[in-house]
Amino acid sequence: MACTFISDGRALNCKDSVGGLKAVYFAAFDEGTDIGWKKDASTDVIDDITNAGTIYKYDLKGNSTFEQTINSSRENGTVFYEQALNLTLPKLSAVDNKAVKLLASANPQVIVEDYNGNLFLIGREHGADVSGGTIVTGGAMGDMSGYTLTFTGMETSPAEFIVPDVITATLWSFAANDVTIDLGA
Repeated sequence: MACTFISDGRALNCKDSVGGLKAVYFAAFDEGTDIGWKKDASTDVIDDITNAGTIYKYDLKGNSTFEQTINSSRENGTVFYEQALNLTLPKLSAVDNKAVKLLASANPQVIVEDYNGNLFLIGREHGADVSGGTIVTGGAMGDMSGYTLTFTGMETSPAEFIVPDVITATLWSFAANDVTIDLGA
């Protein structure tokens, strides 16, 4: 059986991108009842949603990272993508403690927004799990007091890009105080 092969080349890109994450959005995930991400078959980019739900936004600054590792085995005939999101959330609070506890026991879908305007969906088919983290007070005056969380997902495809218009469409509304986004509102 012949495998599908690439159909385009890649030119040398301009030096106009930066690193870093701007925000993450958490969506509850239950197998078979997710938000209903619709992907354009020709581009593999999510360009629409079909189901209502609630998404919670966390603004980021600093040390948070997103990395994907390609795992391929010719011997087993398999390939999958391990998605790793490392979040640094400064400042401890009772509200955040509760949220961390809930996130650690769930397996949400996570949208990652970088400083280049890219949006990626982690855990589309299987959700993401908190696989580690810390709750720290720091030892010295300048040390971080807050949370670090590592989310991992394993998917058959890399995290898909999401068209930014899906985020800014009228289906999404932002509540000022609790920073939630209600789909289908």
